[in-house]
Amino acid sequence: MKINTFPIESLSVDEAINLQFRIVDTATKYLDGNEILNLGDLGVQSGINKPDRTKCVEHIFAKIFDAESALFVRGAGTGALRWAFISMLRPNDKLMIHTAPVYPTTQTTIETMGIETVAVNFNNTAEIERECLENRKHIKAVLIQHTRQQIEDSYNFSETVRLFKRLMPEVPIITDDNYAALKTREIGCQVGAEISTFSCFKTLGPEGVGVLIGRDEYITRVAKLQYSGGSQVQGHEAMAALRGLIYAPVALAISAKVIDELDKRLNGGELPEVKAAYIANAQSRVLIVEFHDDVAENLLKITPKFGAAAHPVGSESFYETAPMIYRVSGTFRKSDPTLEKRMIRINPMRGGADTVIRILRESLKELKGRG
Repeated sequence: MKINTFPIESLSVDEAINLQFRIVDTATKYLDGNEILNLGDLGVQSGINKPDRTKCVEHIFAKIFDAESALFVRGAGTGALRWAFISMLRPNDKLMIHTAPVYPTTQTTIETMGIETVAVNFNNTAEIERECLENRKHIKAVLIQHTRQQIEDSYNFSETVRLFKRLMPEVPIITDDNYAALKTREIGCQVGAEISTFSCFKTLGPEGVGVLIGRDEYITRVAKLQYSGGSQVQGHEAMAALRGLIYAPVALAISAKVIDELDKRLNGGELPEVKAAYIANAQSRVLIVEFHDDVAENLLKITPKFGAAAHPVGSESFYETAPMIYRVSGTFRKSDPTLEKRMIRINPMRGGADTVIRILRESLKELKGRG
């Protein structure tokens, strides 16, 4: 049975080049030729309670994403999303979410904060309209994940944000833009959401740093709660986040182009063991490969021998240059546990299609030889 996927449209390489140029142009408006070549300051500067360079780079991030404010926080994307929740929600408040498996770290935040969830099928506009009409008096925020939570998700992210703003204009929206920032033309705060969040690790920046971008009202609340010196992202970390932001668009667009090539070649029969390949966002943009036989588990034990990354680091971090050939994501497995036996996911990272196919061919040959 053919699986239908609805991948999110990625920036073309030319669009990514233009975005890189825009980021550099914006940075040079706020950092002079000496500042852009040093790592920045440390500690809590008087009046801003953080390094001057961190404050400057936060302003650059806000400008790049057409927002009022931006704030770096510790805890990567999970931390950013958690602080976004804290800026809007209290225990027992109701959060509207999609009827799909929630990302595990997000679920932990929901549970530990005592937030109640109201699940709505974002793929069904009529259901959104009905549930908003029935629940709008009780909903305190909406969470929308930019990338797919399950294979059958088909909702248009930007249109969904705008629909919620039309139906419940008084209810703030948080968007989880992990694996979407710098790959797509717009993130949540650019289409009407109050707060966008993502991990800088996913945009070739430093590990452990997340960012909130959007309305100053909510970001100021978080900043006041991040008072301690140990909570501050230091100047050198902010500069690393900016450098990652500069390099990420083109690198990610090339990866998307490689995935398109792999899709054509594998579906064209280049490897006879492959039944079908599907481009999907799970959570990053990847190729889901389905085999005729249940070989996935044993195959993944062999692929590292031929050069595939043995496990993810940040699933698109600057450490990950070799192709990642891995099991399908946890949220996908939860939606259909049988997928793990016959499917794998491939993110080429900085590698090309020839490298990925060579690793698969050699791994499949060895697996066959083992009987």
